[in-house]
Amino acid sequence: MKNSRKDIVNNLINNYSSEFNYKYKETAIILAAGHGKRIKSQTSKMLHKIWGEPTVQRVYDACKNGLSKINSIIVTGIKAEDVIEVIGNKKNNLFAFQEEQNGTGHAAQIALQKIKKDKFSGTVYILPGDMGLINEQTMKMFRREFIKSKSDMMVLTGMYSGDPNKNSYGRIVRVKSHDDSGKPSGKDKGKVIEIIEHKDILSLDDNKPLLRKFNGKVYSFTKDELIKNNEFNSGVFAFKYEYLVKLIKQIKSDNVQGEIYITDLISLFNKNGLSVGAVSAQQQHVIMGFNNKSVLKEMDAIARKINYEKIKDIIAIDDPEDFFISDEVIKEIIKLDKKGKPLDIQIGKGVFVGNGVKLNYNLTLKKNVYVSGNVQFGKNVIVGENVHLSCFPKQKLELKDNVEILWNDIIKGNIVIGENSRIESSVNMTGSDEYPTRIGNNVTIKGTSYVFGSIIDNDLFIEHSVLIKKKVDKLIRKDGNIQPIRFFLPMPEGIDAIEEV
Repeated sequence: MKNSRKDIVNNLINNYSSEFNYKYKETAIILAAGHGKRIKSQTSKMLHKIWGEPTVQRVYDACKNGLSKINSIIVTGIKAEDVIEVIGNKKNNLFAFQEEQNGTGHAAQIALQKIKKDKFSGTVYILPGDMGLINEQTMKMFRREFIKSKSDMMVLTGMYSGDPNKNSYGRIVRVKSHDDSGKPSGKDKGKVIEIIEHKDILSLDDNKPLLRKFNGKVYSFTKDELIKNNEFNSGVFAFKYEYLVKLIKQIKSDNVQGEIYITDLISLFNKNGLSVGAVSAQQQHVIMGFNNKSVLKEMDAIARKINYEKIKDIIAIDDPEDFFISDEVIKEIIKLDKKGKPLDIQIGKGVFVGNGVKLNYNLTLKKNVYVSGNVQFGKNVIVGENVHLSCFPKQKLELKDNVEILWNDIIKGNIVIGENSRIESSVNMTGSDEYPTRIGNNVTIKGTSYVFGSIIDNDLFIEHSVLIKKKVDKLIRKDGNIQPIRFFLPMPEGIDAIEEV
């Protein structure tokens, strides 16, 4: 009998989840169950990339790097299989499955089922998986403020600066300076009463204010007032676990969407005499989420600008609007710079430098060069326009000192190119695990040539040749010159199928 989708997902969860460490006092729950209809893509919303990394991966990294010694639980749903396999098996990380999307509160309930109540105490952070610009500094600040405030719950807020009618975020409703009778609110002023979702605001009567009671006092809010309220909910929360696990079961779905919202926990905490705090993010872009392609593109542009600012005075970048260098490589560039020696690295317009690449001193990557994987550069290397350099996992592509690669070449796989060698235009070169390619020192390869799985001696000149699994030795002629290799072609196959027209 064919397994149901739920069985398939649960098998993946069992395979990819690791152990929950109950010695750790902090847990991050990342909500990644939604697909995002408005993104209009077959790819899960959570796997759309911001600066080369899936957004849910970026949220995970911010939590792991910003919060010390934590467990994490990633809640999946639509496209669960894809999300689980992309994130993979990570230490102290579990996956949960929200089979039916019934709101953020419901997703959190499912995640909390993964924790044994009698064995865990501490803090739970809840974050949306599409907040791909959040960083470790923001998580450190949020953690610090939560501990300092001694609150039982805290929400990370943002300040909306655009047209309030286009603000679709839930609004933070705080205690006013005076209640409806004109009495001062005292120490309650500014406390969070609740978060009201945008759709619920729109459903309010234009002429009837929203009434809320807080510590025995009544406060009213008009529909227009709520729409113009620019403090919004980022979707990032911190909770004391003992209260969260108790009260989350009491959330009701009496709203326009008929869903269970995490935001309803604020009123529940208040009703139970628990304190709810709020702190705004120091940078507004870190709390951006996306529902469509245009906002995703905007977030990617912000990431590019942030990374450009990190390295603009270390290396030369021809076009700040058109380059990609992975976070991992940027960290290595900054690390190299701290050694005090000028790097003299030049990055042309449209250059792509992916994870795993090891840059070096006096390196020039010209326009539209693509480099990805374990590609290691020596010193004084020049790579021409439109060159492709890459290798598969567990392979290494190494260009030693003073190598020059001319325009339009494709060089892929298990390859070493020796010192002072020059690979001219229109050359393709590959090497496999079984048949690596090794190019000696002072070698020139030019013309329309192809090299696969070959070992080429030092000091050779090769032109217009196809070398497949060949060993090419340096042959010194009687006149003392080295024999060049020209127009070498393997024996053709299928010649009987070819005839003159």
